[in-house]
Amino acid sequence: MRAPLIYLAWVVSVVATLGSLYFSEVRLFVPCTLCWYQRILMYPLAILLAIASYRQDRGVVKYALPLSVLGIAVSGFHYLEQKVPWISSSAVCRSGVPCEIQYINWLGFVTIPLLAFVAFTLITVMLVSVARQRAVA
Repeated sequence: MRAPLIYLAWVVSVVATLGSLYFSEVRLFVPCTLCWYQRILMYPLAILLAIASYRQDRGVVKYALPLSVLGIAVSGFHYLEQKVPWISSSAVCRSGVPCEIQYINWLGFVTIPLLAFVAFTLITVMLVSVARQRAVA
């Protein structure tokens, strides 16, 4: 049975991975601590979902869903740290690059953590849909 949502989740993870590499390696934006945590959660998703998509393995949800849900939490907190003044005062990043730095700020609200949040959310929604389809089948 085909699982196109696993393939689409993989595409989202690859775009997010390549985007993060573009920002750091081409644009030379130095990742902060929370950016690194988001990468730690996204990069394995690109590999896990590639294998699962190739094998049509719906069982990947058990392994990938925790990564994407944690990614939502980290990127959501990072975005709030950038945009909400009283949260940024309790910043996690105190050494190296400050987490409240906004390398991009498209339309006044689109920052790199928001892009990561959207990617993790899309992947999570697709994985939950796969799990529900699997439960019904």
